[in-house]
Amino acid sequence: MQERKGGCACGAVRYILKGEPQAAAICHCSLCRKQSGSAFSFNLIVKEADYEQFGETKFYVTTGDSGQPSFRHFCAECGSPVVTKSVVMPGMAIVKAGTLDSMEGLQPQREIYTDHAPEWLDPVAGATLFSRSP
Repeated sequence: MQERKGGCACGAVRYILKGEPQAAAICHCSLCRKQSGSAFSFNLIVKEADYEQFGETKFYVTTGDSGQPSFRHFCAECGSPVVTKSVVMPGMAIVKAGTLDSMEGLQPQREIYTDHAPEWLDPVAGATLFSRSP
C-alpha cells in the first residue's frame, strides 16, 4: 500500500491517504465541473477513516441527482477544492486527485455523467462509462 499525500495550492490544508482508493473516477457532472473550473473532475473514493486532514476547510453544500447533500470542502485561504463528503456515500471521502503531490500510478477506472461530457473529449481508455452515477 502506497501512502499518498496532498493538499491545497497554498499549503494551509494538507492530507494523507492511508489506504488504497476504492475507486478512481472522472466525473463530468455540472457540479464537479463548476468546482474544478474544468471539463471534469478526477476523484479518488477513499474510506473516510483512511483520510487524515491537517488544516481547516470551509464547505459549500450542493444537492445532486439523489436529492441528498454533498459537502464540498475547500481551503478557506486559496479556494482549492480538496474533498467532498456525501450523504449517499457514508464512511467515504471523495478526494480531488489534482490536489495530490503525485498522481503516479493512478488511472481512472470509470467515468460518470458522461452525458454531460464535452463532445470534443475522448473517453479514457479502459475506463467503464456511465451516463449518470452508477
